[in-house]
Amino acid sequence: MNGERLEASTAKPPRRATAAFLWAHPAHAIALGFGAGLSPVAPGTVGTLWAWVSFVVLDRWLDAGQWAVLLLCGAALGWWACTVTARHLDMADPGAIVWDEVLAFWTVLWLVMPAGLLGQLVAFGLFRYFDAAKPGPVAWADARFKRRRSAPGIGWAQGFGILFDDGVAALCTLLVIALWRFLV
Repeated sequence: MNGERLEASTAKPPRRATAAFLWAHPAHAIALGFGAGLSPVAPGTVGTLWAWVSFVVLDRWLDAGQWAVLLLCGAALGWWACTVTARHLDMADPGAIVWDEVLAFWTVLWLVMPAGLLGQLVAFGLFRYFDAAKPGPVAWADARFKRRRSAPGIGWAQGFGILFDDGVAALCTLLVIALWRFLV
């Protein structure tokens, strides 16, 4: 018991994500959503809004196949960027990392489009609910790759876990939308 207290009191505190941190490494810029993750209030929501706006802009030039390639490359690049950034912040899943929201919400929009503004808004609300409240399968996915108290440092498993629970939140969002479309 005393050893745990001593460890906790001598451990260095995690770093904060700042504008200087954002541009200190390319992985930081990607993982922090090019600044969206620096929001002092609800960075996950801001990251999802950034994903929505950037999707609408990019969708003018990308077809379905190009989106598929972008999402696959974004997942691989994001795994690296989230792992490196989490290590540098010394936290297993920092709130400032929003690439997971970006990638997951791009996936949702890619699969529900063409949808009108109301449909996109419903997708946004559902995704934010599943991502923030973490019901059922999302909570399970979130817990799968959390760093154990005794684990030394942040590794590739934690970087994958940052992306994984948001991917499950995206799947839950798509499932609800599909069921709604089926029933209506």
